[in-house]
Amino acid sequence: MALQRMTVLAIKNGFKSFADGVESKRSKVASVLIFSAQMRFISSVEITKNISLISNEKKSCKVINMQLDTPQERPLMVMLSWLMAKKKHVYKYADIYLKHDFDVLNVNISPWQLLWPTKGTQVVAKDLLRFLDVNASYSPLVLHGFSVGAYLWGEVLVNISSEKQRYDNLVNRIVGQVWDSAADITEIPIGLPVAVFPRNKVLQNTMRQYVLYHLKTFDKVATVHYVRSSQMFHTNLIKAPAQFFVSKTDPIGAVPSNQRVRENWENMGIQVNWKCWDKSPHVGHFRAHPKEYLGELENFLASLKIPQVSKEQQHEKIKAKL
Repeated sequence: MALQRMTVLAIKNGFKSFADGVESKRSKVASVLIFSAQMRFISSVEITKNISLISNEKKSCKVINMQLDTPQERPLMVMLSWLMAKKKHVYKYADIYLKHDFDVLNVNISPWQLLWPTKGTQVVAKDLLRFLDVNASYSPLVLHGFSVGAYLWGEVLVNISSEKQRYDNLVNRIVGQVWDSAADITEIPIGLPVAVFPRNKVLQNTMRQYVLYHLKTFDKVATVHYVRSSQMFHTNLIKAPAQFFVSKTDPIGAVPSNQRVRENWENMGIQVNWKCWDKSPHVGHFRAHPKEYLGELENFLASLKIPQVSKEQQHEKIKAKL
């Protein structure tokens, strides 16, 4: 028991140090301009500590109770990021959609918020749902989730399911969903330690033991919520077409768990496109197979028949012919 208490204390202190470090580096400016590799400016507006709005334009609008005071008449990609995602990697994915005249809503959760969902992930999920609900001018919507982003979206679905009629319009605005390395509840003890301590096997093993202890001990405040979110993800309320990216060598976004989701969705009539590589790292498929990944994603977006995407693709085809 003494060792267990020491392990818990060490991990808590580690999380506090990590959180303090992140907070100290957090920009105090609500809207900043980032100069991208494509030699153009990208605007990023902080909605909450976990949600930011990325755009090709500098947004001058104010945010009041999660609502922008200026309606945005354009499509929105909702990016549900992986744990510890770096900004430069987030912008790399966001740029794909920005080129098609989307705005991008990036949503992330911390390891602490994952471990304590009632005070963490569920708060973020409610904020995300409110933003999408009150900013109805953002339409259509496309989801692009990575790893634990599937769990976060499951928490959103729990809230939607409790008031289905209220959120009918929101659900209908979602025209497509992309899931990259989606992680289920069974992969939490595998993925969380690697995300927090990517290069330290000793701390990974220590944290893995703690996560297993956490799941067993804090059932009512943690585990039951993971299970409920997983159930909602498998019995998806969103019937829009889906694109999955997985790899046979990814133990976190494992093929078997993603395959079960695919089968459940197809049985409900959801169109599922499936891309599985023989070898590719967790949330690293784009980096490992850039041409294939981008080709699959662009084809999927074109199939959704979003005017901005279709127009851009026609322009690219004309350029290619010339």
